[in-house]
Amino acid sequence: MPSISFHSNFRLLPILLALGLGASAQAQSLVDLYTAARAYDANYQSAKAQYDATLYKADQARSLVLPKVGLTSGYSGSNYESKSLPGAGTIDRGYTTQTAGISASHPLYHPADDATYQQSLRSNDQATAALKAAEQDLIVRLSQAYFDVLASSDSLTFVKAQKAAVQEQLASAKRNFEVGTATITDTREAQARFDLVTAQEIAADNDLRVKNLALAQLVGQRAAQPKTLVEPVALDTFAAADVETWVSRSQSEHPAIKQLQVALDVAQLEMRKARAANLPTLDLVAGYQATSNNGSATIGANYGSNAASIGVNFSLPLFAGFSIQNRVKETVSLEEKARADLESAMRTVAQGTRAAFFGMESGLGQVKAYEAADISSQSALEANKLGYQVGVRINIDVLNAQSQVYDTKAKLSKARYDVLMGSLRLRQASGTLAEADLQPVNALLAK
Repeated sequence: MPSISFHSNFRLLPILLALGLGASAQAQSLVDLYTAARAYDANYQSAKAQYDATLYKADQARSLVLPKVGLTSGYSGSNYESKSLPGAGTIDRGYTTQTAGISASHPLYHPADDATYQQSLRSNDQATAALKAAEQDLIVRLSQAYFDVLASSDSLTFVKAQKAAVQEQLASAKRNFEVGTATITDTREAQARFDLVTAQEIAADNDLRVKNLALAQLVGQRAAQPKTLVEPVALDTFAAADVETWVSRSQSEHPAIKQLQVALDVAQLEMRKARAANLPTLDLVAGYQATSNNGSATIGANYGSNAASIGVNFSLPLFAGFSIQNRVKETVSLEEKARADLESAMRTVAQGTRAAFFGMESGLGQVKAYEAADISSQSALEANKLGYQVGVRINIDVLNAQSQVYDTKAKLSKARYDVLMGSLRLRQASGTLAEADLQPVNALLAK
């Protein structure tokens, strides 16, 4: 059977890469699968439900500064019986009483309730920041699972291509041994390398299955099929700006910082509310009540009454057993804690942003280095194959060179995916990551 040449293997490599993912019209882009994940991922759905619940809870606090109206009604029946001296007769009378009323009150001055209402408004901002953090987390988790599948598929494709090349070298060693131009050592070395690559193929195939399961768990689709990157891959557009620019943006836009800024505002309002417990409250109250009777114990005729009232209620606490003073001291300490938590978060976010920035720069440098290594390793393999044919290289040299070629290609592929993930992680670290940031990545995928 004619063997496949080294050059044929590399001409077939793009086809093998496509077959590695089973490329078809059903392949999905990163944006497609992110849309599916938003509707399916349990963590994101939980965060969305919490966001909605927080908004409803904030609306409840609005009732503290709005009027309150109540309606009352009542009905009672009585029977009156009176017995006098013998022979004087007996009085036996039944009658009913019906009442209906309406009452209303409106807070005129309630500083504690006003502070609670302001806290509820700030909690809306906190909920928005929490939801944004959940969206960013979903983008990163989905993208990582997406590129894990692509990287694992590439690794499997490269292992299969290496297996074909080693099999060709094994067949060549056997032929050379049969005709007496090589020793049995060459055959055994090639066989050992072939067995090793077979084991690597099994491991790579299993890894791809696991990565596909992880992606399916995020998007709720068992047949989720990511699109591959197009060649050549242009990553220069993902070069980051100055590191301090990213850090500066992170201090004002990161969801964690926004949440803790709101927490500080809420703590300050809580202190204001605690101090307001010593202040008076003022309410405007009004009421109207109608009563209808069809008699009573002393009156046999029907009668009724209507009463309306309006006024102002004033209340001033005088002494509460020092609870108010201690509550104020507690809120002062909690405010200091909230301020320290905010400062700690700002430092942590700045550090994380710098680390993500330098990781992005390192990734771009690694891609360029692996691209150069890819060209060099292919040239080295060709030189070793030629040297083996003329007798200046041995079989193990060719096998090692083949292993180096495919290992470099796998690392180059992984490094490219790491750069794309690094771009998203940098934006997450700075708090600026949004769904629109998936579009530049999506543009690099096969149409």
